[in-house]
Amino acid sequence: MTVIGLDDTDSRERGMCTTYVAASLADAVREAGGDVERRLLVRLNPAVEHKTRGNAALAVHTDLDPERALALARDHLALAESDDPRTNPGVVVAPGDPTDVSDRVAAFAREAVREHHDIADAVALAEGADYRTAHGGNGRGRIGALAAVGGWCAFEDWTYECISYRERDRWGTDREVDRDSVFRAAARAYPDAWDTVDRGEGYPVCVPRTPCPVLYGIRGDDPDVVREVAAAVESEPVTRRALFVTNQGTDAHLRRAAAATGLRDERAYRLTGEVRDAPETREGGHVFVTLGDDAGTVECVAFEPTKRFRDRVRALRAGDRLTVCGEVSDGALKLEKFAVRELVRSERVTPDCPDCGWSMASAGADQGYRCRDCGTAADGKVTRSVDRNLERGWYEVPPCARRHVAKPLVRGGFDAPTHPER
Repeated sequence: MTVIGLDDTDSRERGMCTTYVAASLADAVREAGGDVERRLLVRLNPAVEHKTRGNAALAVHTDLDPERALALARDHLALAESDDPRTNPGVVVAPGDPTDVSDRVAAFAREAVREHHDIADAVALAEGADYRTAHGGNGRGRIGALAAVGGWCAFEDWTYECISYRERDRWGTDREVDRDSVFRAAARAYPDAWDTVDRGEGYPVCVPRTPCPVLYGIRGDDPDVVREVAAAVESEPVTRRALFVTNQGTDAHLRRAAAATGLRDERAYRLTGEVRDAPETREGGHVFVTLGDDAGTVECVAFEPTKRFRDRVRALRAGDRLTVCGEVSDGALKLEKFAVRELVRSERVTPDCPDCGWSMASAGADQGYRCRDCGTAADGKVTRSVDRNLERGWYEVPPCARRHVAKPLVRGGFDAPTHPER
């Protein structure tokens, strides 16, 4: 067996897509007489500075000879958008079965989803493992390529994506995809295929808006289902269709934080604490709330693109106990989902007069409350039940705002009831 890893062939502005390069490479492998066991799509740390649009690294698992595989992969670097100085493609070719990579390479892959790596570290590790490499520009793509090589051993939770690609002369033009057919197919396949559409926003999430070769991509837990949905979508001609095994929708980027302090930017965390004050909506429609524990506090934010999820955050009250998940940037945790562990169900309020029903007024320091009209008195504040628009369990951003690697609630496996968004 041989594993071909590649990364960083696309451009945020100019287009291309590393999945397209991998699909084309897999076809070339077959034309050269090799067999392709799988195409692997590994989403890396979504917060790193030099990421491409989705920060995806790819691997092709094949029985082709390593030298021939390297030659084909090197040829495919020509597909990279090298006119963009930020595009620095890289290839790593590893002889042997993808399950036989070293513990160091597997650990490198895991950390590539949660941490940062240097080019020099990737090159040294690849050379030490006797892997072959190729690159363009400064070769930063060798980081992701090596992570893709180690991905099969690094992760256990896998999902699928079936990607349909456009004809070459249509790249950069408006996509012709029948919206109704997308929504019909999504309804039939849910929940085996998820995040195909956002019903609340009326938006076909599977159709990108970038100048890349992708026409649409269908994600889910069943490879047959995602293929069926892809085939049911009515659209402009599809020039190529490829199935990928992927860590998308798995929360592989999250690490558990022991406390609300010491969180580092450009990393993603899962943290439990208590809401310290009422949520605040600020300019732009972003909603902020402070979460704290015995060690300190962290500001959490639901940005405007998370749409109706912000109403869930606005419904929080001081004293609620939560588990939050999200990336830290500029010291704030950008919410991807949260779990309500405990809700404040009562509050202390000024008593109402039992005779007239109006709110009493303070009778003076330490003198309780008195109704000015009726003369009735009360010793102090009383406890009143609070109606809550939240329940115990997990809430998430809608599909239109979901990060590629974030796990949708509909996939299950969570530690409390879930309230999935569709």
